[in-house]
Amino acid sequence: MEINRPLLDRIIELSITAGDAILEIYNDEAGFNTEIKSDNSPVTDADKAAHNVLYDALISIDANVPVLSEEGDLPHYDTRSSWDMYWIIDPLDGTKEFIKRNGEFTVNVALIHRGVPVLGVVHVPVLNVTYAGTAGLGAFKIDADGEKTIQVSKAPEKDIGPVRVVASRSHGSEAVEKCIANLEKYFGMVEKKSMGSSLKLCLIAEGEADIYPRLALTSEWDTAAAQAVVEAAGGVVLDADLKELRYNTKADILNPFFYVLGDTSFNWPKLLR
Repeated sequence: MEINRPLLDRIIELSITAGDAILEIYNDEAGFNTEIKSDNSPVTDADKAAHNVLYDALISIDANVPVLSEEGDLPHYDTRSSWDMYWIIDPLDGTKEFIKRNGEFTVNVALIHRGVPVLGVVHVPVLNVTYAGTAGLGAFKIDADGEKTIQVSKAPEKDIGPVRVVASRSHGSEAVEKCIANLEKYFGMVEKKSMGSSLKLCLIAEGEADIYPRLALTSEWDTAAAQAVVEAAGGVVLDADLKELRYNTKADILNPFFYVLGDTSFNWPKLLR
């Protein structure tokens, strides 16, 4: 499969269609059904509706490229380990935010090639905003004003700050607070932003934040699309060992703890190790 702008545009259009299916349920005064899955996470009618839109359309692009969805079956790793290229999707990332009706949920679609997210689209249905990116083409934000190129920001100077830290609205931790304290000691000031879903990574990509320490569990479909956008915008996503976060390398689908960093020229490791 050739990774080019026409393919990216097709995935953008598809993500918007899935977002429209979510909004139809989100805005229905009759409400929606919520179930609890085996991992104790919620799933709604909207998750399932978006999955149906995405899965069938992605298979139609190239039947030889598998689709891994949070709302689908997880193939055994003996099967997945043979995949050179595949789609990974979270049809509704931020289901808890959807249930709270705070608008901070997204549609995530990524293409993985040999463990690397090479194309990603993150659509925000409530805002009708889309983030997209792929290696070689850069990263973009599409909203009511049209499309613009986005890129990460330069880190602030020592003792001058503020360093802008984005954190999860639902998953705070003592480890994150310790990380923030270290950053404050170096930069002199911390500006903290809390947000749900993969929007946190998108803030890094568009230069609205400098670092996102995720020191709690996530799954690969939670991060792949936004990681592609971040890296296309000039940033990087590193695991707890400060190595680039990669996909489909083991039997379980969980990510290690990780850091999303904007300015790759800054020596983040001296503050994070």
